[in-house]
Amino acid sequence: MQFYRAYARLPAANCGEGITTSASLGAPDVQKTQEQFFAYINTLVMLGLKVMVLPAQPEYPDGHFIEDTAVIMPEMAVITPMGSPSRRGEADGIVAELDRERPLRRMSRSGNMDGGDVLLVEKRFFIGLTSRTDEAAISEFARWVEPLGYRVRAVEIADGLHLKSVINYIGGNRLLLTEAYGNHPAFTGFTPIIIPGEEAYAANTLWINNTLITPAGYGHTLRQLQKQELPVIVLDTGEFKKMDGGLTCLSLRF
Repeated sequence: MQFYRAYARLPAANCGEGITTSASLGAPDVQKTQEQFFAYINTLVMLGLKVMVLPAQPEYPDGHFIEDTAVIMPEMAVITPMGSPSRRGEADGIVAELDRERPLRRMSRSGNMDGGDVLLVEKRFFIGLTSRTDEAAISEFARWVEPLGYRVRAVEIADGLHLKSVINYIGGNRLLLTEAYGNHPAFTGFTPIIIPGEEAYAANTLWINNTLITPAGYGHTLRQLQKQELPVIVLDTGEFKKMDGGLTCLSLRF
């Protein structure tokens, strides 16, 4: 899969007030957060993507975690009914943009779904059953995409905020995932790259145009990735970790 474009949103000055903040890690430093954000954007640009950076949304402190607002596939873009009611207005700020890119559909409020729970691998969707995504929304989503030739598989995620907190596709039929999911039947047929639970944050590694972007500070995971014969870029995402966010959360790529 080749990525050509991405949307991202500038972190607001009050980004530390978002609902996903991990108090145990301390409050994020706004200046460092924005520095890490632009290092991320520059990396996407270096890898060949045209990145549209949208303005900050102070009324939505979690708004820079733009991936949760939508799911994009070649045939259409889907606005998701986000699992946290206080975040649902974030999607209004991306509707006009995505409407120019793809036929646009908006899911109903009969269920909840965050884009961070949705992993697309070729024509297969793996969707996390988490505190943010439920069976009703997965069923609605499946009714839309299965006629297009996609398969949908729900995966119960007992740890991590989202499915992509602990499982990500890194190309070449490989999945990077934590020990807890290494033998999960949903992923039969993939080559698992298993990392220890204490490095679970590094499972949120981003595969972009045959390059891997991984968070700094996770030596075992880095060594595993370096064995995959792909370029590896290491980025500091420490401020986003304080907000329970990571590399995939910060953009919508297509």
